[in-house]
Amino acid sequence: MTKFEWLGDETDETIVWDGRPRIQTIIPAVVAAVVIFAGSVAVAVVQDQLLFVSVGVLGLAAPIGAYLRVTNTRYVVTDDALYRKSGVFSRTVRRVSLDRIQNSTLSQSVTGSMFGYGTISAEAAGGGEIRFENVNDPHEARTVIDSRLDRDDIPGTVEQWSAVLEAVRALRSAVE
Repeated sequence: MTKFEWLGDETDETIVWDGRPRIQTIIPAVVAAVVIFAGSVAVAVVQDQLLFVSVGVLGLAAPIGAYLRVTNTRYVVTDDALYRKSGVFSRTVRRVSLDRIQNSTLSQSVTGSMFGYGTISAEAAGGGEIRFENVNDPHEARTVIDSRLDRDDIPGTVEQWSAVLEAVRALRSAVE
């Protein structure tokens, strides 16, 4: 996996998954821009006022902003933490250590289920959460996150614990 400069050079963390929001999330902004531009051109022609065309050109800012927001957002899972980097003109990096993660959830809308995208939320101890929004294949991302959580199972086998139980019972009988 690629090393990201915003993670810092001093970290020895290994990137195990990275992603970003789906580029398709800008479609509503593109549709709105087309409608605004077409409407402003139509009004400009009917009213014979070229000023309305400038309104349509300003409407193009919405899909440009949405594109920049998507391409400048990054989600990273390392062997030690979850990261969310966002920002177009400035940068915000949120880090949540894996040992603070208490719960993860995956949510998908109807279209998300149809087209294979969704949002993963990870709740951190002490409050707060980190969200990976509109990622492709959210099941894979959640599996990677959950596999990194240090959730120790009860050590030993059933037979070993049965032997411990028998030993404790024998000690109890000896004491009584």
